[in-house]
Amino acid sequence: MDKQRLSRLAGGQGARRALGAALTALSLALPGLALAQAWPAKPIKIIVNFPPGGAADQIARSLTQPLQEALGQPVLVENKSGAGGNIGGEAVARSAPDGYTLLMSSGGMVSVNPHLYPKMSFDPGKDLEPVAAAARVLVFLVTLPSFPAKDAKEFLAQLRAHPGKLSFGSPGNGSSPHLAAEMMKSQAKVFATHVPYRGAAPALTDLLAGQLDFLFDPGVAIPQIKAGKLKILAVGSLQRSPLFPDVPTLDEVGLKGFDADTVFGLYAPVGTPPDIVSRLNREVNRALALPGPRERILALGGEPAPMTPSQFHTKALEDGLRFGKLIRDRKILGD
Repeated sequence: MDKQRLSRLAGGQGARRALGAALTALSLALPGLALAQAWPAKPIKIIVNFPPGGAADQIARSLTQPLQEALGQPVLVENKSGAGGNIGGEAVARSAPDGYTLLMSSGGMVSVNPHLYPKMSFDPGKDLEPVAAAARVLVFLVTLPSFPAKDAKEFLAQLRAHPGKLSFGSPGNGSSPHLAAEMMKSQAKVFATHVPYRGAAPALTDLLAGQLDFLFDPGVAIPQIKAGKLKILAVGSLQRSPLFPDVPTLDEVGLKGFDADTVFGLYAPVGTPPDIVSRLNREVNRALALPGPRERILALGGEPAPMTPSQFHTKALEDGLRFGKLIRDRKILGD
């Protein structure tokens, strides 16, 4: 066989091998491509990893109607609370990555819980895909009107005068309201007793009943604040709230750099097709500009926070560094 024929034969074999490899790669990609093109073909479920009535629940329910209209399928909400959001988070992390099971969570489950629970049954940073940020949620320092302090400075003076005798509630160990209180205790050098609850709503109920002395509220108490049933003393953010422009931040009253904000948003199981993630991100960002979701988030004292999945991921990493240090310094443990 002459050299020219050998060259032609080798070239033909190389082309066939290249074609075979390309066809194999295409066959592996086709199921995911077909899934993304057909999606959604059935109802979509959003698991909220906190109880009904809390900020995560309200934000999720504000998005269901616009998402249903945009996607042409029912969007249902299911609450799976417990373990600081880990129960609902794991349920989604273990779900099929097909775009039909999503998670609405505070950013704390991704950026805080790994520091609280060293033996988590899943890794939020590896097992969940950031899809779309929904809202930046602020926390508000609130007390009963009868509490003997007219402003935040007098409130801190009361804590210093009665170390360990005042109590505060939170939606659970390591939740953003709990971390806000620990941040305040650390910076102001005060002490108060923490009472964890399974959600913000039951903590609010006990505050209104006089079972607690104060609360860092993630927005569910705003109707009671406006009705005069609660007194707001400060905002746990670097910026004042548009809802309460006359209420100072804790940074302004002397706790410099105080920032307990968290970002709530949607996550999907890792491996969800990128086209589905991109579509969901676009639709959530569009929904956040609509009057319904926007007004619901503002009514919580939060702010709509449209981001790309990459920006959402970066924010979680930054919060993980910030809150992780606080958790280590304060020796905070999960429930």
